[in-house]
Amino acid sequence: EGKGDDVTLVKSTMNVSPQQVEEEREVFFELGKKENDAVPLELDGEDLELRHISLNGKELIEGDDYILTPGGGLTILAPPRDNLSGSSESSTPTSFTLETTVAIKPAENTQLSGLYKSNGMFVTQCEAQGFRRITYFQDRPDIMATYDVRIEADKELYPVLLSNGNAVEKGQVENNTGRHWAKFSDPFPKPSYLFAVVAGDLGKMEGSFKTMSGRDVQLLVWSEPENVDQLDWALKSLEDAMVFDEKTYGREYDLDVYNIVAVNDFNMGAMENKGLNIFNTAVVLAKPSTATDKDYETIQGVVGHEYFHNWSGNRV
Repeated sequence: EGKGDDVTLVKSTMNVSPQQVEEEREVFFELGKKENDAVPLELDGEDLELRHISLNGKELIEGDDYILTPGGGLTILAPPRDNLSGSSESSTPTSFTLETTVAIKPAENTQLSGLYKSNGMFVTQCEAQGFRRITYFQDRPDIMATYDVRIEADKELYPVLLSNGNAVEKGQVENNTGRHWAKFSDPFPKPSYLFAVVAGDLGKMEGSFKTMSGRDVQLLVWSEPENVDQLDWALKSLEDAMVFDEKTYGREYDLDVYNIVAVNDFNMGAMENKGLNIFNTAVVLAKPSTATDKDYETIQGVVGHEYFHNWSGNRV
């Protein structure tokens, strides 16, 4: 939720459930590795200002219920446990909902990690440990979760709002004609380093792809409006990569939309965020009057590389 250029509020709701995994090696979110262990829940965080925290609707008290660790993290001292027999010795971890609100300053984020601003747009880079700069979480690649995201921002400054997954709803903020919002849902579990958000004034080139099972997928390549005429080769390269993955490996894309966003200030060549790839403009933009054959080859290779992560990497 953008509050101007100075502070952005991030409201996070985590639904935490203990789940036994293969060979009982560990428990999801590490809520007690064996029965009766009173194991705190340790969440990563960096440069976050905690504004609110509650567990199952009850506001938590610092020192009694949680502590902020020196490295910037958050520890829930005693996560809820079931006590079906009435004995503390037989209690087991149980599901709960943790809600936090933190304040961050993307405009001052010069690390280009987490949520930051580039040429007037908000953009994220969460690999390897950038998600902890957005909200508290177990920011490790072995923690897989599904994400529902709501973005709210100034409508004039940031008319385009994007996140992972399918766009499910959008609208105008009630009693505020200058702000709008959009909701996204990604039903496929992913590690936090693949989380992505973009908000800005962007132009696009649009296409479509029919998968081998007959589903229609919307393809969108985004950039600053003045660069839209340089996006056609990236779009064609994406279509070719989707065809190749289906014909060679029988793998079809599983969401309803695929976004690529070109960003000037980006500390990698490109990033394979699920359904919302973020690229350095150098490996997206091309037109015959200025680009060489090598430029076109590079774009084709990078677009294909990031698309193939959808099955080869993103699910591991």
